[in-house]
Amino acid sequence: MTQGEQCADLELLFLIADVSLGSSWYTASATSPVRCGELQSPAVTALTDLLQGHPASESLGCASPWCVEELGAVMASDTLVQELKARIRELEEELSTVQSKHESHRNKIEKMSAEVVDSNPYSRLMALKRMGIVEDYEKIRSFTVAVVGVGGVGSVTAEMLTRCGIGKLLLFDYDKVELANMNRLFFQPHQAGLSKVEAAEHTLRNINPDVQFEVHNYNITTIENFQHFMDRISKGGLKEGEPVDLVLSCVDNFEARMAINTACNELGQIWMESGVSENAVSGHIQLIKPGETACFACAPPLVVAANIDEKTLKRAGVCAASLPTTMGVVAGILVQNVLKYLLNFGTVSFYLGYNAMQDYFPTMSMKPNPSCSDRYCVQRQEEFKLKEAAKPKPEIVVKEETPVVHEENEWGIELVSEVSEEELKEASGPVPDLPEGITVAYTIPVTKPTSGATVEDSDQSLEELMAQMKNM
Repeated sequence: MTQGEQCADLELLFLIADVSLGSSWYTASATSPVRCGELQSPAVTALTDLLQGHPASESLGCASPWCVEELGAVMASDTLVQELKARIRELEEELSTVQSKHESHRNKIEKMSAEVVDSNPYSRLMALKRMGIVEDYEKIRSFTVAVVGVGGVGSVTAEMLTRCGIGKLLLFDYDKVELANMNRLFFQPHQAGLSKVEAAEHTLRNINPDVQFEVHNYNITTIENFQHFMDRISKGGLKEGEPVDLVLSCVDNFEARMAINTACNELGQIWMESGVSENAVSGHIQLIKPGETACFACAPPLVVAANIDEKTLKRAGVCAASLPTTMGVVAGILVQNVLKYLLNFGTVSFYLGYNAMQDYFPTMSMKPNPSCSDRYCVQRQEEFKLKEAAKPKPEIVVKEETPVVHEENEWGIELVSEVSEEELKEASGPVPDLPEGITVAYTIPVTKPTSGATVEDSDQSLEELMAQMKNM
């Protein structure tokens, strides 16, 4: 046993003896000149002998600065030391049990497997491939997604993508976890005070250690941070130097949305925008392809279009409403759209709204505004037009109509009219005189009486005729 190991064991034994046995000798030793490093002390020698399994040293004398009676009572037998060691093991086991209940880390999985076993976290995801929904689900590991805003929608979005096995997540937020956030999903009370990206990374790593994480705790709307934000989404892919595959906007203010919009327009980066209304009963998601669809500056909100400062709308003591249900629904349809876009299945929505009051999901697509205030958006529109014009036009094949040939059937049946042409002429009425070149499609049939019998008119009144009918 080295001197360092002896020191550690001695200090632990002193502490346990003081706590478990209620003695005061350890406390008294705090001011004693005898220290762990001074192994020449008789008391330390006695403890060392017991730790090594030898009988206690008989060299303990009254010259020791410690109280000899109390130290002798503690060190009287090897049995007491064994009890102290057993107590140490019990405490270590209890600590291990508590830690295992709070955190349980699994090993990284190199390759996704479709094996249906309880220990496979990807078995139910891989079932999508077996059922023909997704052609190659393992491809999810090759994608990088940046989530800007780790709040009510962004945190749940990041968790869903982590559970789906995304390759890499970049998280951007400058806020801290507060107890006011506990009405939403994901964060827990013990994380209050931590930065949202730090708390999210810790939780997400425990959920799926296979995912790579990169977190940035800053405001992207400042000049310095905006440049770094652009650098990371353009070079922070799964392979360093490559751009991310998708940017998700989960922020709650127009200024941050415009910062993301400007960055993605300048870089030509495809992104998805999401939001929840202030009354917490509606939300939306939107896929934005620079130059192909309307960007966030093409159709700004009415408040912004009216040149109203968004900050002036906030009042002290008043906050926006927030429902975990609405935010969960919006995060769900956002991640669903992300999976369909990345893995190429189903129909990707360009815009999908959600109205919780009527359970209404409106969809639409918006073309870019040629007069957009974002110059990069206008530039991307021109590039998209040139790209579309360069595509080969599909050839229009005109199909020639083949004349219908009526061939005799195998039974020799022929369809003929039951009325002769002479009978048709007799049944037709007079043909009016028409200018040359105009003919009638149909003639007025001649009405013939069904019977030759006629009824002579009578001078009898209606009352007389009714009286005759009654007598019949």
